[in-house]
Amino acid sequence: MGVQKRRVMTRKEMKARARQTLKGHYMILVMTGLISVFLGLRNSSFDNAVRAYSSENVSAYSVDIPSDDEGEEGIETNTGGTPQSAADTRIAVGSVGLLDVIHHIMMGNPEKGRELSEKLKEAEIERSKEGNRVLGRSRGALSKLVNGVTSGSFIVMFVSGINSLFGTNNVGSLILVLLAFAGVFAFYLLVVNTYTVIAARMFLESRCYEKLPIQRFVFLLRVKRWLQVSLAMLVYTVYEFLWALTIIGGIIKSYSYFLVPFILAENPDLSGRQAVTLSRKMMYGHKWECFVMECSFLGWSFLGSFTFGLSEIFYSLPYQSATYCEFYAALRAKAKAAGIQGAELLNDTYLYERVSGELLEEGYSDVIGWKNEQKDSPKKPEGLRGILSDWFGISIGDSKEVGGYEENRELQVRIGMLKDVVEGKAYPARLSRFPDGAKHKRMDAFHYMRHYSVWSLVLLFFFFSMLGWCWEVSIHLVLDGVFVNRGTLHGPWLPIYGAGGVMLLTLLNRVRNHPVMQFFSIIFLCGMVEYWTSYYLEVVYDGKKWWDYSGYFLNLNGRICAEGLLVFGIGGMVIVYIAAPLLDNRIRGIRKNVLMWCCVILMCLYTADCVYSVKYPNEGKGITDYQPLSWDLGNWYECKGSRNIKLL
Repeated sequence: MGVQKRRVMTRKEMKARARQTLKGHYMILVMTGLISVFLGLRNSSFDNAVRAYSSENVSAYSVDIPSDDEGEEGIETNTGGTPQSAADTRIAVGSVGLLDVIHHIMMGNPEKGRELSEKLKEAEIERSKEGNRVLGRSRGALSKLVNGVTSGSFIVMFVSGINSLFGTNNVGSLILVLLAFAGVFAFYLLVVNTYTVIAARMFLESRCYEKLPIQRFVFLLRVKRWLQVSLAMLVYTVYEFLWALTIIGGIIKSYSYFLVPFILAENPDLSGRQAVTLSRKMMYGHKWECFVMECSFLGWSFLGSFTFGLSEIFYSLPYQSATYCEFYAALRAKAKAAGIQGAELLNDTYLYERVSGELLEEGYSDVIGWKNEQKDSPKKPEGLRGILSDWFGISIGDSKEVGGYEENRELQVRIGMLKDVVEGKAYPARLSRFPDGAKHKRMDAFHYMRHYSVWSLVLLFFFFSMLGWCWEVSIHLVLDGVFVNRGTLHGPWLPIYGAGGVMLLTLLNRVRNHPVMQFFSIIFLCGMVEYWTSYYLEVVYDGKKWWDYSGYFLNLNGRICAEGLLVFGIGGMVIVYIAAPLLDNRIRGIRKNVLMWCCVILMCLYTADCVYSVKYPNEGKGITDYQPLSWDLGNWYECKGSRNIKLL
C-alpha cells in the first residue's frame, strides 16, 4: 500500500489564511515589513519615491565641483574662477570636509589628501579666531586633537606611516579601503542579512497565536544563535551570487533556495549548507508554483506605484510575506509526510500547533505560583503619589510601603509578560528546543514596565541630552570636518533630546505595555515637541533656525519630516524598551547621597547655561546658517543645508 499523497493548500487558501494572520497582527507585521524596506531587503515604490524626491531637491542645491584631473586645466567653474580658486573658496566656506580627504586617499593620492588636510586645518584656525573664542583652535593639546580629527590629518598620518613602512604609496590607501569595506560588510552580515530570518520568524509565530510580543524581534539574540544564523545566511548569499553569474541558473536557484530564511527561522542550529540543501529538496516540483504566486501580486505592485508605495507599506508587503509563510508551512508538512531527508530537522512543533495545558503548567509552574501570591498584594500609594505612579510611572519616596508596592508591581509585569503564554495565546519559548533565557536573572531584571524615581529621571534627562549633543557634533565632525557646538545652549547638551526621552517614559507610561501603540505615540509626541520647539525658537530669536527640513519628502514647514519622525519612532522604542531600563538598573546601584549631589550639580550648571543663553544664545556657522553647498564623492551630491539641520 503506497503512501497517501498529502494535498498542498491552493494559492487561494494560502492567501485567505495570510489575510487572517495579517488582520490579527496588523500593526506589528506592518512594522516588520517597514524595517525590511528601510534595510533594503524589500523593494517598495515608497522607498523609490522618497529617493527620487530627495534627489530632485538635493540636485537643486548642488554646484559643480572640479575633479582632481581638472586642477591644471584652468577651466572656468560656476564660481567664476579656476578650479583651484573654486576649491579654495569651498575650503573657506566649509563645504570641504573629512570625506573629501578620505576620497583623495582612497583614490591613491595621499599627497593631495595631505595638502587638503593642511588647508582645512588652517581654515579652521582662522574661522575660530573670528567666531566663538570659547572654541579656539590655535593653541593647546586639545585644539591639536580636534584639528587632527576634523581635518583628517590623523588619517593622513596613519596612511603615510603604512606607506613608509611598506615602501609604497598604495598600501595605506588599500588598508583604509579594506577597513571601510569591513565595516559595511559587518553591518550587512550581522544586521541586514540576518533580519530576513527574524522577519520570517515573526510571521511564523503569528500563524497560530493571537499574541506576538515585540520581544520576539530579539529571538536570535536570546537563544544565542545570532552569529550562527548570520554565517548561515552568508553561505546562502554566496550560493545565490555564484549561481547568478550563470544568469539562467541564478533565476532557477533563487526559487530553489526560496525557503532558506524560513528554515533557519525554525531551526537556527542548521548550517547554511544544510538549509540550502533542504530548501532545494522541498522546492523540487514547486518552483513554478512559487513563480505563479509571485506573479499573482503584480496587481498590488501596480497599485503601489500609483499610491507612492503606501499601499505596499500598509498592506501588500506584509500580506505577501504572510502568504509566503503559508507556502512554507504547506511544503514543510508535505516534506515531513513524504519523509524527505533532512525534514526531521524542522522540529519546532509549537510553531504549527498549540501546546497542551499540562505541558504549559509544567514549563511555567513558577508563573502560576507568582499569580497565586498576588492575592495579598501591598496597598498602592494614594493621593499625589498614586497619580504619579499610575499615570506617569514616577516613584516618589523610598518607604517600605512604596518599595513593597514597586516590587509587587514589577512582579506583576513579569507575570503579565508571560500571562499570554500560560493561557496559550503566545509562543511558549521555554518549551522549544531553544529556551530563550526567560529564567535567567539578568533577563528577569530587564523589564520595561517599571517606575522611575525623580533622581533617575533627572540623570536620564542629562544622559539623553549629552548623547544627542555628542551625536550631532560627531556627525558634523565626520561629514563637514568642523566642530560645531550644536543647540541654543553653550554646554554639552541638547535639551530637546533629554526632554523627549523623559516625556516618552512619563507621558506615554500608560501605553508602554502596547508596543505598536507606543510606536505611533512616540512619532506623534516627538513630532509635536520638535515642531513647536522650532516654532518657539524662530519667534523668540527673530526667525533664526536651528534646523530646517525644507526639501525633505513629507515635511511640514521645514520643522518636521516623515523620515525624521520614523527615525525618532525607532529610536524612541530603543529608549523605552532597552536603553532606559538598562540605565535605570545602573542608576539604582548608585548610593543615594552621591546620586542626589550629582543631580543637583548638573541642574545648577544647566540652569546657569539657560539663563546666560536667553540673552546670548549659541549661534553662528553650522548652527543657525543654512547655505546650500555640496561635496562630491563618487557622484554622490548632498545639500549641506540639510546637514546643518538638527541631525537625527
